[in-house]
Amino acid sequence: MSAVGNTAAPAAAPKPLVARINWVRLAPWLYTIGLFLAWELLVIVLQTSPTVLPAPSRVFQAVVQYWSPIWKNSLQTLYTTTVGFAIAVVAGLAIGLFVGWSKAIYAGLYPLMIGFNAIPKVALVPILVIWFGIGAVPAILTAFLISFFPIVVNVATGLATIEPETEDVLRALGAKKLDIMLKVGIPRSMPYFFGSLKVAITLAFVGSVVSETVASNYGLGNMMSSAQSQFNVPLVFAGLLMLAVEGIVMYALMAWIEMRMTGWAHRSSMSH
Repeated sequence: MSAVGNTAAPAAAPKPLVARINWVRLAPWLYTIGLFLAWELLVIVLQTSPTVLPAPSRVFQAVVQYWSPIWKNSLQTLYTTTVGFAIAVVAGLAIGLFVGWSKAIYAGLYPLMIGFNAIPKVALVPILVIWFGIGAVPAILTAFLISFFPIVVNVATGLATIEPETEDVLRALGAKKLDIMLKVGIPRSMPYFFGSLKVAITLAFVGSVVSETVASNYGLGNMMSSAQSQFNVPLVFAGLLMLAVEGIVMYALMAWIEMRMTGWAHRSSMSH
């Protein structure tokens, strides 16, 4: 037996640690840390007053100092946002299916929805206060009104963009309008629907905070408004920070649901 045959194959060299780091997963954390560091340095260099632009260290200090009211108001805002968003999901899906049922309904109702969506929702808050009083109900309804439009539009678009050739083939096979919607239209609109949830949940937070600022005694919007009147700017930024955290968590949850429910629509991105 030759010496070459007895020679064992050399072991593969281990990959360096840098090559094994998942930079894609670390990127959000690195960019966030970099943003806070740049913010801190900017405040130090410009010597900005805390009543104008507090440093992140002052903001985190305010989070610790006022943790109890921040936590309670964060839960209240999360509650109003979640309830309003849940109503928007149900109503948006139902209205979207109705609007996308036929081109005539789509053409008739779409301009009306655009006109309603163009109305600033802050202008509706005083009307909601007159109807329901100050409290959680106006915040819930504002979150609903501002977040249901993207859901309706995306569901209706998914139904309205069915290829005419597909409809012709199904009709030739004896399928009725309801069969086409159930077998093709609704499955086709699901990626649009779940994708719209990521946009709608962020808008729902905007609606809740706007209403809490004007017509509520609780919530992060009310807390930031009170802190602003007292020139407690670090507490205002602490409230903004909590809103950002809640928004990111809810957005990530919607993105996870989207991938779980419509992963088949993302095959090209998942194959890499």
